Amino acid sequence: MTVRRGDKVPISIQEHMAINVCPGPIRPIQQISDYFPRYTPWPEGTPSPTGQPHKLSPLDIPHQAAEQGVSGVRGRVILSHYPLVISASLGTLEFELFYDQEKCILQCDILRAKGLKPMDFNGLADPYVKIHLLPGACKANKLKTRIVRNTLNPTWNENLTYCGITSEDMAKKILRISVCDEDKLSHNEFIGETRVPLRRLKPGVRKHFNLCLERQIPLASPSSMSAALRGISCYLKELERCQEWELEERGRILLSLMYSTESGGLVVGILRCAHLAAMDVNGFSDPYVKTYLKPDVEKKSKHKTAVKKKTLNPEFNEEFFYKITLHELQKRSLEVTVWDYDLGKSNDFIGGVTLGMNSKGECLKHWMECLSSTNQRAEHWHTLTNELPGSTYTD
Repeated sequence: MTVRRGDKVPISIQEHMAINVCPGPIRPIQQISDYFPRYTPWPEGTPSPTGQPHKLSPLDIPHQAAEQGVSGVRGRVILSHYPLVISASLGTLEFELFYDQEKCILQCDILRAKGLKPMDFNGLADPYVKIHLLPGACKANKLKTRIVRNTLNPTWNENLTYCGITSEDMAKKILRISVCDEDKLSHNEFIGETRVPLRRLKPGVRKHFNLCLERQIPLASPSSMSAALRGISCYLKELERCQEWELEERGRILLSLMYSTESGGLVVGILRCAHLAAMDVNGFSDPYVKTYLKPDVEKKSKHKTAVKKKTLNPEFNEEFFYKITLHELQKRSLEVTVWDYDLGKSNDFIGGVTLGMNSKGECLKHWMECLSSTNQRAEHWHTLTNELPGSTYTD
């Protein structure tokens, strides 16, 4: 086609639209793999991990199918007993859970992950796993595995253990397991998560899981709300915070009690604490424990443990002795409080618990066991609360 000088070069409508609509380079959509599942072929006779394989249309067959018994007729592809199964776009995580009811221990064995979503420029990731219990403070009960570099199929084989998990926790708490990608130049990136209600576990029975990772549930953006909705949202958040404060758990403490007839007194053992509330700016606390045998107006029964620096799971392993008869002990109550030590200012109250005849639940059970079984050490985990009857919250 020849064009004379002065004449305009004819442009097709397709080229015209391309020039107007796409003036610059076409950029790929971020995280485009979220919108397209991957298809994993399974050889004939091999059972798929999800049970019955899902057969796809001819348009969905991968290119590798041509080498495994797939024939083409006039441009169309025909399946010849070639099953395919859809796998998760974020990957799968394999782990095991075991609950020891006697020791109040929850063991989480993180085994491996497969087919994780690429997060780095090299098409790989630096994955690690973190777990924490819901509801509860993430910082206080978070546990993490090591980081495995440059892989989408990491193997950890690590054991993460929670102490102080009671039967009540197993009935109402949920274990959140998240897989993240470690990034040295910026913040770590979230890959996927799965959640397991602890009520699904049977005490003393190890349960194996192989679950697909799910996306994190997004929160509503405040910028997308109107002024009235933002005001209502702030009010509801403040109300929710007040309700959480009323029912807030501040951690756990493991106590041992024994009335010694030979020594003629009560032996109180402060063994350890778990998942304490963070009271300092660095996300930790400097905890120590105080005990009183109430009523004690002059505070002569006060005992204190050593201070453990920068920890939310301190181990004390200290014992205190109270000289008292068994008959008088029945009229007393043991008050145990946990504090955060601060240099140069008043110490912060973390939580407390009271054991006595007027207590309820596990506290009353522990106290009655101590009074009825003399010369025998009884150990129990107790939940620390933000409000302790009779406490002045001062050190």
